[in-house]
Amino acid sequence: MINDIGISDSEVLLKLSNINDVKPLNNIQGKKEFNSLDSCSHGGIYSTKNYLKVKIDFSSNINPLGISRQVLKEIRKNLKQISHVYPDSKCNLLKKSIARYVEHDIDKEWISVGNGATEIIHNFVRALSLTNSIIISPTFCEYELASKRCKMKIDYIPLSKKLQIQADKVIEKSKINSNSLIFICNPNNPTGLVNTQMIEKILSSIDRSKTILLIDESFIEFLNDIEKESLISKIKEYDNLAILRSMTKSYGLAGLRLGYLVANPHLIRKLKPFQIPWSVNGIAQIAGIAALNDQDHVNRAKKIIQKERNYMYKKINNKENHANALRSDVNFFLIKLKNISSITYQKILLNFHGIFVRDCSSFRGMSTDFIRVAVRTHKDNLILLKAIYDINNNLNKSKVFKNK
Repeated sequence: MINDIGISDSEVLLKLSNINDVKPLNNIQGKKEFNSLDSCSHGGIYSTKNYLKVKIDFSSNINPLGISRQVLKEIRKNLKQISHVYPDSKCNLLKKSIARYVEHDIDKEWISVGNGATEIIHNFVRALSLTNSIIISPTFCEYELASKRCKMKIDYIPLSKKLQIQADKVIEKSKINSNSLIFICNPNNPTGLVNTQMIEKILSSIDRSKTILLIDESFIEFLNDIEKESLISKIKEYDNLAILRSMTKSYGLAGLRLGYLVANPHLIRKLKPFQIPWSVNGIAQIAGIAALNDQDHVNRAKKIIQKERNYMYKKINNKENHANALRSDVNFFLIKLKNISSITYQKILLNFHGIFVRDCSSFRGMSTDFIRVAVRTHKDNLILLKAIYDINNNLNKSKVFKNK
């Protein structure tokens, strides 16, 4: 492939000084320091200065079908009224819809709604005023940022070599540091793996009077057996358990920002003083209700994800190349790189193919050996596969050239 200034991909690969300067492949290695309290790294086209170059965004793990037609219909129908009427600051109708959806005899007093899951994370940490934070990494960086903003002492528990939660280490740490908030993402981001059994072990072993467990289930809707893997059924049994859900991922509402927390009312009441009035706009509330009423949209997406994910695994891993797709349970997966760093790989995909992927070196505890890609439509996935093959061929050529 030739770029606008007449330089081929292989020439670029040869000129990049760090192409063969990558550390030996490890599952998880090292600690990456995040000192800023302003923000942490995320996917999405606006996470790169060169967002105008993005033709296909594989960095955002959103429903490949986007927003539901039924949701769009409801937004259009109500747009005129919503535009000049203040939204319900308590989100009562949306809470009732969420309560019906999650079942287990939960009413709206057990639910808090926010401007995306991220807002709830930060408000929850502030509301609890705990002194310690336990984070299983690599994972979503907002847990760390929220903890740092509240000046909490943070303990990081790395995943095992098989990218699984080390439950015994988490339990042990919670006993040493009481008055703790434990963050667990299930399915985890960026690994895409569900680990409910280990979480149940942690939940039953920690001191419920001193330790709160926040489980982020933002990707739970992409699993085939939600009821089996979600801990929402435990919410009334454990008053120190909180379940976080995002509606931006599974329902394609990323631009509207919508999330909710399910927890014992005593925890929900603690959140209220920290919530900003009208943080959830009227359009988001209408969209959320409509989305919960259109589960067929999510079910269609899950069938596409399962089919396309298996297809991509086969096409990537059957090649003797410099990329290896790792197993995932949801709509994104890690690709382990060889002989090229994630930073370089991301730049080549964007500059020469218009494809944007997530460079995983921005995750605490991860090396430059990984990128994360979303599962999109078959047409988009074919374009990514072609780009991966092109990079592989150029890497092989550069390797041959350097060996001469």
